[in-house]
Amino acid sequence: MKLAIAQINCVLGDLAVNSAKILQSAQRACQAGAQLMLTPELSLCGYPPEDLLLRSGFYKSCTASLSELARNISGIAVIVGHPHEQDGKYYNAASLLRDGRVEATYFKHFLPNYAVFDEERYFSSGVEPLVFELSGIHFGLNICADVWESEAARMSVQAGAEVLLVLNASPYSVEKLASRHEVVRQRISETDMAVVYANMVGGQDELVFDGGSFAMDRSGRLIAQSAIFEEALSYISIGSDGAPIGDIAVLPMQEAAVYQALVLGLKDYIGKNGFKGVLLGLSGGIDSALTLAIAVDALGADKVHAVMMPSPYTAQISLDDSREMIRMLGVRYDEFSIEPVMKSYMAVLKDSFAGRPEDTTEENLQARIRGNLLMALSNKLGSLVLTTGNKSEMSVGYATLYGDMAGGFSVLKDVGKLLVYRLARYRNTQGQVIPVRIITRAPTAELRHDQTDQDSLPPYEVLDGIMSCYVENNLSIPEIVASGYQEADVRRVVRLIQSSEYKRRQSATGVRITERGYGKDWRYPITVRYQDEF
Repeated sequence: MKLAIAQINCVLGDLAVNSAKILQSAQRACQAGAQLMLTPELSLCGYPPEDLLLRSGFYKSCTASLSELARNISGIAVIVGHPHEQDGKYYNAASLLRDGRVEATYFKHFLPNYAVFDEERYFSSGVEPLVFELSGIHFGLNICADVWESEAARMSVQAGAEVLLVLNASPYSVEKLASRHEVVRQRISETDMAVVYANMVGGQDELVFDGGSFAMDRSGRLIAQSAIFEEALSYISIGSDGAPIGDIAVLPMQEAAVYQALVLGLKDYIGKNGFKGVLLGLSGGIDSALTLAIAVDALGADKVHAVMMPSPYTAQISLDDSREMIRMLGVRYDEFSIEPVMKSYMAVLKDSFAGRPEDTTEENLQARIRGNLLMALSNKLGSLVLTTGNKSEMSVGYATLYGDMAGGFSVLKDVGKLLVYRLARYRNTQGQVIPVRIITRAPTAELRHDQTDQDSLPPYEVLDGIMSCYVENNLSIPEIVASGYQEADVRRVVRLIQSSEYKRRQSATGVRITERGYGKDWRYPITVRYQDEF
């Protein structure tokens, strides 16, 4: 028999759009000779619905949409993910639609409650397997986290399943696809079942779903692999012995995959929220340059507006490199000096500042002037402001509230500084758009004369390494020191991370590309006196 995997980009809460995508995919699959189609987890409503799942009306709407979808599908059986209410309980469910009706429904057994997942807040756990027969083959169902444990798959094989179908909304992070492959191989070794794994694709707030749907035979051999970061309708032939056969897409290397994740995350955030376009402050530095390149690749040059706002401390090379990048990309560009506004601010504050030396106050004023101007343009033109800070800076508070942090979306929020440079070099291999000097010069905020980032921060090789150990891998101070970092550097960076939480809570949402970003999976208290010692 022929099975289809519909790797679709769902719009959260738009039941009509999602139903139409599922129906259109089913019609195409049927025309191609497929007898069964698998869709991702909660494909009917999108993932994660979060507190929509606390509203009974949401379940009623989903149930009505599922029934209508079932009536419209013919000639093919379809597995659809959806939220389900039964006997006063709520479930993360998958239903078999066949012959114009909802034939059977499976409830997810294992509810993840870690990292970005919070399913125990919303759902009850299922306890029964679901196995159905089609063309002489017995299929079992699992939903996402079910396959990361042993019991749900074992129950399916004990109930007679030969092929396990897994619906997923598994978000992207670096190396995540390899982890999925390894977990599925473990389940295959335990159950002797072939596995077909359908994953969602698309951006939803901070999450990006990469797709990468795949199938493995009973020996754990990868026999089908869909592309990542794009919608796909792929096909697998399954023999009477349950052995699947399909095509394998070539997957990108790490920098290319991260870059594509950032592009898709921004594209869907802007598109799904209906913004006209984006604007950002261009500085002549690496972060704003990479953000600009990603914005153009995501949205097109006609929807991107760059603004250069030089101060007396802005170097001529920053202006030259920014103008050169604008020439290469062809976006709308404005340039105006903030010096008159700086003088006006200082005149107003002259008496209050009398007798006090200049410090970061004057530096922050420059950033806040720029933030105000960008927000004014955003209000007038209807474009969303992109912030350009990276994860390294956000970790240690090297950013200005209501200044360079002002904006609606942060493309690089989960991207460390060293990775920023790697991504910039990668992008230039696809066609140079970032002037080489932006990549090679020492990073600087240009808020005072002869300033570099390393005046205030450890070298980024040190900062990024400690940040990754502490934030992403949750290592203790002794463990980080044992990995090769100086204790003084470790304690300094950890102290800065802890004291900067109040800033991060006010920062824009942004794309998550690591196993722990500053979003759903980081919940550090703002008011706290505990200091790490061990």
